[in-house]
Amino acid sequence: MKNILLLGATGSIGDSVLKVVRQNKDSLNLYGIAAGKNSTKVEEIIKSFSPLNIFIDDEDACKVVSSRFPSKNIFNSEDELLNLIQASEVDIVISAIVGFAGLKTSMMAVNAGKTVLIANKESVVAAGELLMSAANLSGAKIIPIDSEHNAIFQCLPIGQSTESVNKIIITASGGPFLDIPLSKLSDMPPEAALKHPKWNMGSKISIDSATLVNKCLELIEARYLFNLNEKFFDLVIHPQSIIHSVVTYIDGSSIAQMSNPNMEVPIANALGEECRIPIKYEPLNFADLELTFKEFPKDRFQLESLAREICNMGGSSGLVFNAANEIAVESFLSKHISFCDIYEVIYRTFDSISLSKPSDIETLNELNKEARMEAHKVIKSLT
Repeated sequence: MKNILLLGATGSIGDSVLKVVRQNKDSLNLYGIAAGKNSTKVEEIIKSFSPLNIFIDDEDACKVVSSRFPSKNIFNSEDELLNLIQASEVDIVISAIVGFAGLKTSMMAVNAGKTVLIANKESVVAAGELLMSAANLSGAKIIPIDSEHNAIFQCLPIGQSTESVNKIIITASGGPFLDIPLSKLSDMPPEAALKHPKWNMGSKISIDSATLVNKCLELIEARYLFNLNEKFFDLVIHPQSIIHSVVTYIDGSSIAQMSNPNMEVPIANALGEECRIPIKYEPLNFADLELTFKEFPKDRFQLESLAREICNMGGSSGLVFNAANEIAVESFLSKHISFCDIYEVIYRTFDSISLSKPSDIETLNELNKEARMEAHKVIKSLT
């Protein structure tokens, strides 16, 4: 029986994790959860899975849930959360908190030497060098549960050696604006950008998919997770979202991971670690399967080029990129800027910030605040 600590339990990734756990209660136990302020959903999880330990970031929500479940260990203290992450009973920590906010707990889990299933790509983009270095020191095992990175993980040989790899393709669905040129997207409202044709995701990642920023974040993440130069990675549009990544080897063999769009598939793979665990899934109908591919849009060349530059620069460059994008997406969702302004906020913020080589989380936090302030200044100049 594996004891699981789920960070970000009330989000869309958390939902998928819980579905996998529900189907494998004989081998997976939800030992603890961490959530924000959605007390209603936390209560539902407690009733369904009975985790022993519950961290709720919002103090008022914590009091409400504590009063209703007095027998549970429900707390609001960050020190207690750290103790929970470090607990010997915890076998797997799932990092599913959205955005830069997930970095602190991701680093806690890595420093504790845990097996960390990471869905929080922003942690890796903003602090990939620190996270991977900490994992090497602590012996932590980092397994990605993004569909694309988990696909790469599955296609690599046992031991994850990349010496024989020639090329890796990361696929993108193209989002809701597939085949619409960037020049015609300025007036697209948030409601349209949130309507992803293949995946049911949270609002932030849905907008990232529409802008294709998500694929650039994934490129940067892959560079750190697999310790490969950005030149090894190609971004390719694949509207059906059936092939999630392809690894081509030096002998010309290409191995792809395929499945219908469903986050439970990579999550189940990661939770199984050395062996696969069963879940309910929609099988592929190979007799009726049509797969198409096209190059990454030329009108997003500047975006992709910046992502590749960040892969090579390292340091705080990924943090600035991520911070500018998070602020831009928030502003777009609140209808303060246009869809195309998201790119402008990213480019101008990146050009305005002096980059450095942060050596600890505290420095990263300060740089993150600085980048976000600069992004707000750019937004103010656009409105």
